[in-house]
Amino acid sequence: MTSSVSKTRSVAMSICSFLLAVTLVSGQLAEKLSSQNPCVSKTTCHDCIQTKTCAWCLQPQSEYGDLPRCFQPSYGAGDTRCPEEYTYNPDNEMIPLVNMELTRRVSGAAAEGGAYASGYTAGGYSSSGSSYSASSSSSHYGSSSSSGSTYGFGAAASGGIVQISPQRVKLKLRINEEYHLNMRYSQAEDYPIDLYYLMDLSKSMEDDKNSLSYLGNSLSETMRNITSNFRLGFGSFVDKVLMPYVSTVPKKLVNPCDGCEAPYGFKNHMALNMDTASFSEEVGKASVSGNLDAPEGGFDAIMQAIACRDQIGWREQARRLLVFSTDAGFHYAGDGKLGGVITPNDGECHLDKRGEYTHSKIQDYPSISQINLKVKQNAINVIFAVTKQQIEVYKKLSEHIEGSSAAELSSNSSNVVQLVEEEYNKISSSVVMKDNATSAVKITYYSSCLDGGKMVQTNKCDGLKVGDMVEFRANILVQSCPQNPRDWFQTFQIYPVGINESLIVDLQMLCDCECERDGHPGYRPFAPECNGHGILKCGICECYDQYFGRNCECGVLDIHSEIERDRACRPDNSTVDCSGRGTCVCGMCECEKRPNPEEVISGSFCECDNFSCDRHNGLLCSGPDHGVCQCGVCLCREGWTGTACDCRASNDTCINPNGDGEICSGNGECVCGTCNCKITDEGRYSGRYCEKCPTCSGRCHEFKDCVQCQMYQTGPMGDDKDLCAKNCTLFTPIPEETVSADETKDEVLCTFYDEDDCRFQFVYTDRDDDKVVVRAQEERECPPKVFMLGVVLGVIAAIVLIGLAILLLWKLLTTINDRREFARFEKERMMAKWDTGENPIYKQATSTFKNPTYAGK
Repeated sequence: MTSSVSKTRSVAMSICSFLLAVTLVSGQLAEKLSSQNPCVSKTTCHDCIQTKTCAWCLQPQSEYGDLPRCFQPSYGAGDTRCPEEYTYNPDNEMIPLVNMELTRRVSGAAAEGGAYASGYTAGGYSSSGSSYSASSSSSHYGSSSSSGSTYGFGAAASGGIVQISPQRVKLKLRINEEYHLNMRYSQAEDYPIDLYYLMDLSKSMEDDKNSLSYLGNSLSETMRNITSNFRLGFGSFVDKVLMPYVSTVPKKLVNPCDGCEAPYGFKNHMALNMDTASFSEEVGKASVSGNLDAPEGGFDAIMQAIACRDQIGWREQARRLLVFSTDAGFHYAGDGKLGGVITPNDGECHLDKRGEYTHSKIQDYPSISQINLKVKQNAINVIFAVTKQQIEVYKKLSEHIEGSSAAELSSNSSNVVQLVEEEYNKISSSVVMKDNATSAVKITYYSSCLDGGKMVQTNKCDGLKVGDMVEFRANILVQSCPQNPRDWFQTFQIYPVGINESLIVDLQMLCDCECERDGHPGYRPFAPECNGHGILKCGICECYDQYFGRNCECGVLDIHSEIERDRACRPDNSTVDCSGRGTCVCGMCECEKRPNPEEVISGSFCECDNFSCDRHNGLLCSGPDHGVCQCGVCLCREGWTGTACDCRASNDTCINPNGDGEICSGNGECVCGTCNCKITDEGRYSGRYCEKCPTCSGRCHEFKDCVQCQMYQTGPMGDDKDLCAKNCTLFTPIPEETVSADETKDEVLCTFYDEDDCRFQFVYTDRDDDKVVVRAQEERECPPKVFMLGVVLGVIAAIVLIGLAILLLWKLLTTINDRREFARFEKERMMAKWDTGENPIYKQATSTFKNPTYAGK
């Protein structure tokens, strides 16, 4: 009896402890939800696994209780009591499908598609740094494993040349969890080369054609020194045979100029073949033609030379070079309207048996994007060999066509052999990794190239030689799940530019749970746990129409206690239902809908949202590339930190790759991945890495004279154009109205005053040893010109006028004074008392005496 009471008391205490624990958990839940744990706000399995580091509990409701099913396993048992066998937490998984050896040297049979020579052993190569094996999944309940089957991989699978390893893998990735995939690249020795020379044969290129025919053998010998498996082809172009491109006068259509043949769009004179001796003969036999306008129909020719793979003879595994030679510009999409051609170019091959382009009058010119797409699809390196007058235009064009370059051709093409060799060496000595993944997948590339040190973010390695092997690491991140479930399965390629080989990635995005699909043990319709009114999915109920509630216990016509219903919608003793942002319906919160559909209020008590996180520059969590907002807190992506994910997590961006590895060169501090340079008595340090001291002039004085003579025709070389052209070949200034330096691009601002006391500025960037970019002020800031003769004459005139004015003033003053004195004199004279008729002191010379006694008798 005592034992029975003791057991009952023990059970009662356990129940009380459990209820107390539940109360404490529910009381602290709101605070925890809004702080460090973003998982608890997720109410479905697919939302849960789309959140980084979150796992879902499949345990039945009766055993699990009211704790959140979505949790972070790293929090331990204090946050959830889900047993391991009910935990669904899929990991990223990689399954190698094709992983053949890298080819060391190409044999004759391999070049033609047969077996290849033995090379580097790729077996045992690892995508995670150790053994090459698929990572195990931690999904313990209802997980399925995919067995890798071997897929065909073109020439590689059939025993061809292999320069990238592995060749095909299968990835299963969760959202926002980055996976590091390692791969290797090595250029095989004696790799085949296909070179198709596409030449403008308008009249102005006649001397170039003659030079090429003489240099054909030299070109063949030069390329055979690079590889013994070399093929050469030749084609030419003029323009569409329509007005206003060419003259349609009947006589001009037959003979547009002296010694010219009829104009045409594109003609394949010689397909790619080993008989390179016939190249010079075919070039010599080709006749020049003529047209009217300056641009040519080169884009039509490039499109046909690429699209007509069989007619041109491009091989599957070979370095494909298309040398495009011209001295004029190019027509592009839309220009065909001038000749009445409005049908867009379809990018298909249209050559007849004679190798002539048949749709020149039917289809418009291709666009630059069409050319770029065809170049990428066919892994062709285009070399624009153009004259000096056109080089800048084609350099800009090459920036929009993947794997292309532009080089200056002499006026008569005499340097064509050297040009082709130099451009090929540039192409073959570097490798650039790119991909064609969709916007939902972000791929970042890292490599140490040939240094063997720490990997840095780059997709390009230079200075490679035949046989060198470089390793790349592709950090693959699925940023979001596409709306269409079909897009959860994608296949994309990671490829070296200009090489017809790639690493094929079969990607499966883990956007939902298997227990949410019919047929899985965790998927049960009309489940008793849901009172027969719903489907049990992954441990929770999805109610049928007319029913609702956590266990579908509520119906539209059911009546429930208002007190009990409202109590279930409050996380603690608060009197506010659903955190004031929702409505309590049958004991469950229905959160408010925001006007912006992208802003969502979620959580069991509507306590979470994805729009109230910190912002930087007006962007929530600094934008999707930096982080996402989960339950009011920014979840930063790898490499970012801070409350708004606005700071870089590492100091790598503050370390000069060409320096001694010191942060900000020891002259500043790294703040959010950017160097704040310190200020000394001599001034402030500058530069992206604070590597420029206050008194350093850099290369300003070195470039000053060339900028002056090229931009303003001033300075020591301003009067001699030949001297300027001879000494200033390193760069050509880009004119701008105003210039300013961007330190993040390592730009340096230089300011000078010339002999005319004019101020001018320019900015230079010399991060690449062989390339200097200079942007210069378009107009100098000169002081206003002074007319010295006018100034001297003005001063003299002013002195004379001032002197005359002074004289006139003096004369005026003296005249006034005299008049005043004269007036005063007149006034005094009028006021005199004496007789003015006789001088009182005057005495006459004679004296008269009169006798008083004489009476006149």
